[in-house]
Amino acid sequence: MSDNLRCAVIGAGLAGCEAALWLADRGVAVTLYEQKPLRFSPAHKSENFAELVCSNSLKAERPDSASGLLKLEMRALGSHLLPCAEQARVAAGGALAVDRDRFSAAVTRLVESHPGITVRRQEVTAIDESEPVLVASGPLTEGALGAAVAALAGGRELSFYDAVAPIVTAESLDYDKIFAASRYDRGEADYLNCPFNKAEYEAFHAALITAERAPRHAADAGLTVYEGCMPIEVMAARGADTIRFGPLRPVGLRDPRTGHRPWANVQLRAENADRTLYNLVGFQTNLRWGEQKRVFSMIPGLAQAEFVRYGVMHRNTFLNAPAVLTPALCLKEHPNVFFAGQITGFEGYMESAASGLLAARSVWARLTGRAWTPPPPQTMCGALLGYITTPNKDFQPMGANMGILPRPEAVQAIRDKRERYLALSETAQTAMAAWAQQA
Repeated sequence: MSDNLRCAVIGAGLAGCEAALWLADRGVAVTLYEQKPLRFSPAHKSENFAELVCSNSLKAERPDSASGLLKLEMRALGSHLLPCAEQARVAAGGALAVDRDRFSAAVTRLVESHPGITVRRQEVTAIDESEPVLVASGPLTEGALGAAVAALAGGRELSFYDAVAPIVTAESLDYDKIFAASRYDRGEADYLNCPFNKAEYEAFHAALITAERAPRHAADAGLTVYEGCMPIEVMAARGADTIRFGPLRPVGLRDPRTGHRPWANVQLRAENADRTLYNLVGFQTNLRWGEQKRVFSMIPGLAQAEFVRYGVMHRNTFLNAPAVLTPALCLKEHPNVFFAGQITGFEGYMESAASGLLAARSVWARLTGRAWTPPPPQTMCGALLGYITTPNKDFQPMGANMGILPRPEAVQAIRDKRERYLALSETAQTAMAAWAQQA
């Protein structure tokens, strides 16, 4: 291992772990800094790496979906975390969902056992630019490190609020009112469904939009709510049918008790491999805990639900990436300081991990004196990277979606949406395979 190939990685989340493992596999001496367990952010509880804070779902696997395409690209890039996710898989229809404790434990073992990675459990308070350093400290970066990042970025960081959903015990559910099914019968019947009739839904909606919310700190009064993790009560306040066409959409489901599609439907997804815990899909919230118990118990089948975790809301900080980052994922004014993960505006678990792989390759190019060429724009990774580094005065984080991929005329002419998305996916996979071999 050459003394010239060294890199510090700050943060052992999904992005930091992917980057550290990829670089270490290529002979780079990686020092990985993680502040847990000496210090926890408001949202983190586990000492393990790659902790999943919000949902335990890593989203769809179908190649004609944005999330599925992203995973295929990550495999081409040499992801270490996807195999860990498969080891910790729990049933979730067409999605890849994991037992979050098993997943993070598997990632931690992989990182700590790698001979090329030195783990230091300590808080980083300053950024040393003398050698390449990759900051993957996440959207909850705060304290001295947060101040150091803000100083290097010229104070041009953005803040948002993010929210997480509640978790209930399986044994407390009323299965006489719940049925198991996945939308359109895709995969196994991995979700529990709580069907509303019209009257039940209207009463629930009225209670939800009038429930008392937890207050924000005065200093945070001007912060916006990120659209990708909109609290359910904020979404509901936009209109009577907003959540019925969103997270409570009943399409692709049929209530076996009535033989009809529900008026609205709440899905519960297994939180662990033993299926003893379920989370309320799409129910990120900032309601007071007592209000969550009162209102969410109105969901059919949840009247006696035992909540083992209530939803919470926390402040997230993102770089104003279009203003401060280059396509090499380093600061324009400080080229030895690289960034990866949700702090860059890559929104989502797998997106965060993918950005770690991209940043690792960029660091590798710097260490080995090679030119850096971003992934092609027709790939999901390339499109996301282009999005966060293109000037945008209203910049917000972005997750994988087919809408950001360029549309060749031949693809645009395909009328069936699924076939069109599959064509985009196949083009992206081919482009990524070629780029990954050359980069």
